[in-house]
Amino acid sequence: QVQLVESGGGLVQTGDSLRLSCAASGRTFSSYAMGWFRQAPGKEREFVAALSWTGGIIDYADSVKGRFTISRDNAKKALYLQMNSLKPEDTAVYYCAASSRIGVRFYEYEYWGQGTQVTVSS
Repeated sequence: QVQLVESGGGLVQTGDSLRLSCAASGRTFSSYAMGWFRQAPGKEREFVAALSWTGGIIDYADSVKGRFTISRDNAKKALYLQMNSLKPEDTAVYYCAASSRIGVRFYEYEYWGQGTQVTVSS
């Protein structure tokens, strides 16, 4: 089992950067694929980025390609999302999630954090 806690959200301006972190507890973190999802008010939870347990397979939503970078440090049991060139449409609650295999659908993920708010002002 894995417990996940996100941090690093905040209020920024268009074009700014933020780095989200997700701290995991549990001995098996390194065996899970990890993902970031986001949910804006009134919208469904959407896929942002994911990577395999080795980090060798990475996938991004088209809307964030070239701006966001997902990474992990298995020794620290941590997942990161570097977000650059932020836009108002990136405003959402961001969640990290763990899955037995990499995927882009929220229902493929077994464990979830509580989320961290990212607000990008225009």
